[in-house]
Amino acid sequence: MKKKWLAVIAFSLLSAACSDDSIGNFPSTAGIDETPISAGIENPGIKSSGIESSSIESSADSPEVESSSAISSSSLMSSSVESSAESSAESSADSDLKIESSSSATPKSSATASPDTPFGDYDYPLTDSYEGGAGAPGGFGGGAGGFGGTGFSEVTTSTKGGGAGGVSVTGGASGGAGGIGGTGGTNNRTSGLLTAGEWNDLDNWKFWSGLLNENKYYDKTSYWKFYPKNLVAVQVVDGNNTAVANVPVELLKGGTVLFSTKTDNAGFAYCWQSLFADDDSDIVAADYSLNVNGASYIEPLKFTMQGDEQLNVNVVVSADAKQAAAKADIAFIVDATGSMTDEIRFLISDLNYIIDHASSGNKVALRTAALFYRDEKDDYLTRHDDFSDNVSTTQEFVSKQQAMGGGDYPEAVHNALEEALQKLSWNESARARIAFLILDAPAHHKDDVIESLQKSISLFAQNGIKIIPVAASGVDKDTEFMLRFFELATGGTYVFLTNDSGIGNEHIEASVGDYEVEKLADLMVRLIKKYIE
Repeated sequence: MKKKWLAVIAFSLLSAACSDDSIGNFPSTAGIDETPISAGIENPGIKSSGIESSSIESSADSPEVESSSAISSSSLMSSSVESSAESSAESSADSDLKIESSSSATPKSSATASPDTPFGDYDYPLTDSYEGGAGAPGGFGGGAGGFGGTGFSEVTTSTKGGGAGGVSVTGGASGGAGGIGGTGGTNNRTSGLLTAGEWNDLDNWKFWSGLLNENKYYDKTSYWKFYPKNLVAVQVVDGNNTAVANVPVELLKGGTVLFSTKTDNAGFAYCWQSLFADDDSDIVAADYSLNVNGASYIEPLKFTMQGDEQLNVNVVVSADAKQAAAKADIAFIVDATGSMTDEIRFLISDLNYIIDHASSGNKVALRTAALFYRDEKDDYLTRHDDFSDNVSTTQEFVSKQQAMGGGDYPEAVHNALEEALQKLSWNESARARIAFLILDAPAHHKDDVIESLQKSISLFAQNGIKIIPVAASGVDKDTEFMLRFFELATGGTYVFLTNDSGIGNEHIEASVGDYEVEKLADLMVRLIKKYIE
């Protein structure tokens, strides 16, 4: 048996060395403009119009001008620190960074990574998804004893069973008896292993309200000074009853603006009545009003209160609202301290996959950007790569990043949020703007930091940028609730890694209801599609 396995491994390495390791670039999209394009919306009770080139609306007497600039920093704290130059310390020995093997019941390969991959010097489990040669005997897996995981491939998803002792990946004929099938793909994907769950607090409002009333969690609001308890939920539709994205919405009381935001691709906006103050006074709806697309909404407002069964939605018809441009910005804000090795490797390996699959089947042009952050006294505080319509540009920047530094538990989350607003040129005319915040540690719990977080989150909401946190191993309950406050305030959703992959350190159980465990890459693809289509 030992000789048999040695033969299998030797043949596998030989096949890998002969394979084509090139990675296809995500095709570049058109430049940013503000030409309104009808957007496809799928929503109960709201009619949808597909995004076709023939549906472009134009106004001869009102030409629009490109609007793609960094969010104004005038209202942010002056404590924001400029990103430092890349330090030579980043080139420290890669061999110090390890990833734990998966504990999944499905066997994983223990072969060493190809030197052509970003992880050539690391000891890490190979992907559980490969495509072998075009029918070579034994394929990549090799003979009847070939093996492979159950993850997903570059083409579609994988299915168990393709030969004696092996796994067959969709996308082509079997690579040989017991081998891993495929019609000539590559073996350069190095992820597909991390697992995660998703929980949307806005869609589960009763659950969220009950959570805040529990004795062990009720103090999280006062700890972070975020109080997402009462809001006015709005859906904006045009004269054809079609949801409209990127429409400014303001909640006012006595002429004073309490909260500003923009509608998402389904026309929804969430205006918080007292997000940063614990106001338990009775709410008199007549004291409040809405401005939608610059016009007053005269109907009595329906509030959603803590304890309500679900959101009470105010549907507003705005005949002047125009469909937003069929463009979307996706940013990745990533903690790059020493404990984030697994997550950074995931992003390096799967970014092309995520964007390529998220953009398939729709006509929304995507731009990507990335910002990495550490903490004070580390080699750098933040570093970023601005939005590009070619995902390979972002991929190249991400591939140069390493997890180092940190030391204490909290990190410079507030600096990262400030810089993401100031340094990234968000497209103000796009139909969607999403920021994935990937971290395993909270912000520093200081008064000035909390004030900065409040200001930044207000600006994310005001500019219609959804924050989707991805909570990694190491997150405690204080951090979990900080992240959930962020996603609630900006209309996002909460994502958290799970122990199902067997990779990395222990992940705490999120305080959520029933959820589905998904591959993290597939989950991110699903969420991008959900919020841009």
